[in-house]
Amino acid sequence: MEDGTNHAMDERILHIQNCMYQYSRAIYRSIKDLIDPYVDIETQLEYRRDVLAACEGTMERLAADPHYFAKPDKALFQDIRRFFPITVQAQVAWAVTQGVDAAVSFVEDQIEAGAFDGGVARCRATTRKGKPCQRTPLPDRDYCPSHQHLERKVAA
Repeated sequence: MEDGTNHAMDERILHIQNCMYQYSRAIYRSIKDLIDPYVDIETQLEYRRDVLAACEGTMERLAADPHYFAKPDKALFQDIRRFFPITVQAQVAWAVTQGVDAAVSFVEDQIEAGAFDGGVARCRATTRKGKPCQRTPLPDRDYCPSHQHLERKVAA
């Protein structure tokens, strides 16, 4: 039993990593041709490697620590903006925001499904400060003991 649970977790983690890789590649593909065309070919290849590494690094960090990565789109854009001419920076910022938003939505869906935190589901309520509740919900429920009153409102 224990071995099967670990195997399922490993498969879920591999699935998440693969999806995050696909998001980083999609962002890279959408902006690679906008990289500064006025530098020599060697420099351009170096810039492409740096942009790809930044995209991958952002997705790896998002997958590894989704609760503590504020504004990943802004962070990625700040890391790569110097590789693009000023005339395309708005286009690059938009592409980065779109790609990162899609990845963040995917990660949030995975968190809600309990894919992070060792497969432990989380209460669906938010705290007074607007943060997601970190407690484990009651068995077969969406809410923890502190927020179980929310369950009845939905059912009624």
